[in-house]
Amino acid sequence: MFSLDLLLDAVVIGVLLGCFYGAVSLGLSVSFGLLDVPHVAHPAFLVLASYAVYFLNENYAVDPLVAGLLITPIFFLLGLAAYRLYYETFEKRGSDASVRGIAFFFGIAFIIEVLIILQFGVDQRSVTASYIGKAWRLSDIRVPYRLLVAFAVATALTMLLTLYLSRTFMGRAIRAVAQDQEALRLMGANPIKVKQWAFGIATAVLGIAGALLIIVAPVDPTLDRAYIGRTFCVVVMAGLGSLGGTLVAAIILGVAESIVLTLFGASWAPAISFAMLLGILAVRPQGLFGRRS
Repeated sequence: MFSLDLLLDAVVIGVLLGCFYGAVSLGLSVSFGLLDVPHVAHPAFLVLASYAVYFLNENYAVDPLVAGLLITPIFFLLGLAAYRLYYETFEKRGSDASVRGIAFFFGIAFIIEVLIILQFGVDQRSVTASYIGKAWRLSDIRVPYRLLVAFAVATALTMLLTLYLSRTFMGRAIRAVAQDQEALRLMGANPIKVKQWAFGIATAVLGIAGALLIIVAPVDPTLDRAYIGRTFCVVVMAGLGSLGGTLVAAIILGVAESIVLTLFGASWAPAISFAMLLGILAVRPQGLFGRRS
């Protein structure tokens, strides 16, 4: 029987889960929301980061969060290279970049998935750390430490990225490039280099997000497919380019998934993101925190 205590438990877990969804969606909020790049390979890079964290944890006993920090510069460079290839191949050539770009990033996602399978196989992989497997009891609610870690890191990531985009010259240039590239040129900045830098940051964030992904639950090479709907749902629901809104939208999704899981079982939870995505596009296409164009 569904009780008030069970509902409260679902809401608390949903909020923490939502913060985790916020962390894994932040990079997409920059690449898709601010740069208008159809980065459907975002979840594949996320899973790749998780496997890199697993490798460091398994072979060198590096804490998953530390491993996430260590791979962040590598993913930044990977993002720079990915955007340059996308720009030279598609964006530079015309207005159909979005359609062809989707195919381009789907191809990258497929290549990443195949490379992971060749290197690690198809079995699930997990990491070890002192806070994994333990829980904190709040009255009758049992809160896993791994979700508390995701909550803290996601909040910190959102704050840091928001401060960077609002307080630094390059951050303001990243916001400006989505609105008026010509004005940005008059300020002496190269819009293409600004977008490349922004895409690098969006990919670098996945180093930490990938660590959170494998801390929260084991990963497998096809896990990116489960996060395509979730990440795009969060970004679209928030309003393109709204980082603070991304965290709020992610919490809404997390709570909705947690309640549905509690009421109807795990098989229904993955459908929630697609249902909410279709609903927000029908009712408020600009998102909860976006403005009408």
